[in-house]
Amino acid sequence: MRLLKLSSLLLLAVGVCVQAQSPTYGLGRAPTAEEVAAWDIAISPDGKELPAGSGTVAEGEELYVLKTCFVCHGLNGTGATAPRLIKRDVGEVDDPWDYGRVLPIRSPYATTVWDYINRGMPLGMEGTLTPDEVYSIVAYLLYINDVIEEDMVLDQDSLPKIEMPNQNNFARVPDWFPRQPRLEGYPY
Repeated sequence: MRLLKLSSLLLLAVGVCVQAQSPTYGLGRAPTAEEVAAWDIAISPDGKELPAGSGTVAEGEELYVLKTCFVCHGLNGTGATAPRLIKRDVGEVDDPWDYGRVLPIRSPYATTVWDYINRGMPLGMEGTLTPDEVYSIVAYLLYINDVIEEDMVLDQDSLPKIEMPNQNNFARVPDWFPRQPRLEGYPY
């Protein structure tokens, strides 16, 4: 009887271990840390993942034309086939949402603007901008929307410190650590 209980317990333990391992079907391999890092390209609000580089408003204004941003977004960011990039002139408002659907105004963090442009622009040639070019274009967009001064140089240290007009209108994402639920009551 004791042997039967011990055998059952051993069989159960092995079964749990087997169940915990996903089937591999004899294909592929686990990715290396370097391969995973290459896909880990998101930039957090604190900007710790930002690459080295810098950019100015003047450089950004020039790049806006050279990289043909104006073709889709209008010569001065007023919009064309793509959304406008400059806020609407509606005077002083309490709510930044009143300026229109403008990424540099509605985004809660300047790093989000950098991340979006870095990964998603120019349309059809995504990922072709250098970090310096992205910093410059972001500087230009933030300047034409009265978020930064014309002489400000953006880099991995200064960009996360910019206080965006809409920063307080978003819910703060709670801190998350591996092996804990992301949100109270959320199973993953």
